[in-house]
Amino acid sequence: MGDESKKVTDTMYNVEASELLSNEAQNLPISEAASIYEKLVSTFPTSAKYWKQYVEAYMAVNNDEAVKQIFSRCLLSCLHINLWRSYINFIRKVNEKKGSEGLEETRKAFDFMLNQVGFDIGSGPVWMEYIAFLKSMPATSPQEESQRMTSVRKVYQRAILIPTNNLDQLWRDYELFENSVSRTLAKGLLSEYQPKFNSAKAVYRERKKLVDDIDWSMLAVPPTGSSKEEVQCMAWKRLLAFEKGNPQRIDAATANRRVNFTYEQCLMYLYHYPEMWYDYAMWQSKSSPSDASIKTFQRALKALPDSNILKYAYAELEESRGSALSAKKIYESLLADDKTATSLAHIQFLRFLRRTEGSESARKYFVEAHKSPTCTYHVFVAFAMMAFCVDKDPKVAQSVFETGLKRFMKEPAYILEYADFLCKLNDDRNVRALFERALSLLPPEDSVEVWKRFVQFERTYGDLSSMLKVEQRRKEALSKAKIDEGSSSALENDLYDVVSRYSFLDLWPCSSKDLDHLSRQEWLANVGDKRAAEKPGLSNVGGALDGTSIGISTTNPNQLLPSTRVVLPDISRMVVYDPRQSKGPEFPGASNFNIPNLGGVTGSTNLTETDECLKLCSPSLQAFIINLPPVEGLVPDVDVVLSILLQSSIPASRAASTSNQPAANPASSMNQNGAANRPGKRKDLERQDEDDVSRVQSRPLPKDVFRLRQMQKTRGATSSTQTGSAASGGSILSGDQSVSSN
Repeated sequence: MGDESKKVTDTMYNVEASELLSNEAQNLPISEAASIYEKLVSTFPTSAKYWKQYVEAYMAVNNDEAVKQIFSRCLLSCLHINLWRSYINFIRKVNEKKGSEGLEETRKAFDFMLNQVGFDIGSGPVWMEYIAFLKSMPATSPQEESQRMTSVRKVYQRAILIPTNNLDQLWRDYELFENSVSRTLAKGLLSEYQPKFNSAKAVYRERKKLVDDIDWSMLAVPPTGSSKEEVQCMAWKRLLAFEKGNPQRIDAATANRRVNFTYEQCLMYLYHYPEMWYDYAMWQSKSSPSDASIKTFQRALKALPDSNILKYAYAELEESRGSALSAKKIYESLLADDKTATSLAHIQFLRFLRRTEGSESARKYFVEAHKSPTCTYHVFVAFAMMAFCVDKDPKVAQSVFETGLKRFMKEPAYILEYADFLCKLNDDRNVRALFERALSLLPPEDSVEVWKRFVQFERTYGDLSSMLKVEQRRKEALSKAKIDEGSSSALENDLYDVVSRYSFLDLWPCSSKDLDHLSRQEWLANVGDKRAAEKPGLSNVGGALDGTSIGISTTNPNQLLPSTRVVLPDISRMVVYDPRQSKGPEFPGASNFNIPNLGGVTGSTNLTETDECLKLCSPSLQAFIINLPPVEGLVPDVDVVLSILLQSSIPASRAASTSNQPAANPASSMNQNGAANRPGKRKDLERQDEDDVSRVQSRPLPKDVFRLRQMQKTRGATSSTQTGSAASGGSILSGDQSVSSN
């Protein structure tokens, strides 16, 4: 259903198809185009472009009644200057032959328009048009002339305080106007308004930078997460933050009107963004005590009727204002359809009833709600914890949990919530009984978390015997179900179990280095067992890895790690790994190898040291290191990568596989692609016997190569000389590897 709904939405708000319909309608007579325009404006009710085309199509055929009806539907929701200019042109045309009565109607229309869109940065021409209209009005007496001059002066003084594109022209016209009336009076008025004009001009420069980032041709569509939509959303938020700061330091009422206007314009384009509606309503609730925020929420729910988050926010606002009855109606609308009512709606209504009407009212509703087909275990947990924490009644809470247990015994999450509740009661006997009942009924694949919590409970509250017993039972149960991380040694105890047993919160009974080592060994063992299960024939590579060097017992040959095949990601599609996008720093001596870059290794390593590192590597490993791309993003764990590489069957030449024979000069053994290229007679590099492979893979990693990889990770040099564990005879991941003597 979700995919079908998304498909319908995508088809409905198809911008390209809407543009084609709009172009088609413009070439049709209005009788045929009207249905197309109605479809467009119903889909995009805040698109000034489509409303303007629609109304102008009727204006072209002089259908004044239809024009008036369309303007009444769109003007207040589309505060776009071009649409409003069409409105004023229509009003002037209709009233041009009505004499003084028509002039008065036109003047009222101008006032109405400028009260709505006069704050627009592009409203300068409209202000100038209005002033020209006022100047053209006839005056038959000195009194009317004086009234006309006063009206013109007031409009000028309003216009020069608004940051618009025509601010300089308006100021020059105002200077001429005042000087033409009275030079003496002009001097005082101009000196009074000059600082205000300068302030408006300074704000205009800042405002224009923000406005220029906005796409005024964008249609209001539901958010899809595209980068263009995100950019526009952030551009509007920056403009709103700018206006809220009142940079012009004007009076609060005017500043609030300007912010209100900006929000209304914003919603023309972000009509389907619930956060913008919420932000608008919350700003209104703080800036004025009126019901404006309530009306905004009502408009928001009309625009986004399926937005539950807006309904919760609306109910919260009503409740905070003391209108509990109005808030209750909103909650009831969420629960109107019993088949679609969500458990969250039941829970929030329970909490609302408890806050506003008391616990008894909440209890009565719970009795009804738990019978709903959409009621899940969440409702039982919520009401039980409400009774326990708010009403301080553990008996009722436990009764609710027991009632829910009959329906949700096979819900692991419900079992865990009930267990937590019993732990808070210090009822360890019933906690154990609950775990035993649940684990006897839960299928193994659903019991992992319950076993984990059971073990944790025994580690915290049980004695040593019960602790070890539950741990062993857990291993047996999950191993039989083959879901205990696929480990063939799952039934064996290891040091990692002791670490888990004796840890608390962020306190560990070992160092972070030891913890990292144990985790890595456990992971490697699990990977080996999984590979062995997938490819039984590869479960015992003769001599490829020494079991003692990776912390695995050699008494069982089946535990030896197979030759792990590494699945590499497609880094050609990752910009961060593309050397063409970001070229790393030059590696010293790189020219000797005829390569431009060595994986972003810094110049702190000298040529001799690098040569020695590469000489100790096989040709394939040399090619791998040389062709490593620069990394400027998340850096993988080098230790784990090297561990996998050392287990991999990397083709190597016979000469390179012998540690006593140094490799040839890299300058002569590498071509531009990093491939082996020795002159003279040589055997085919692909023909290797198993002994050569095992010797190459079991040879300890050179200390310098490890340090080179550490530098690529931009980690400190202190970790590059770490030594292996004494118990294991040297870590395979460190530069040193001691050999135990018998």
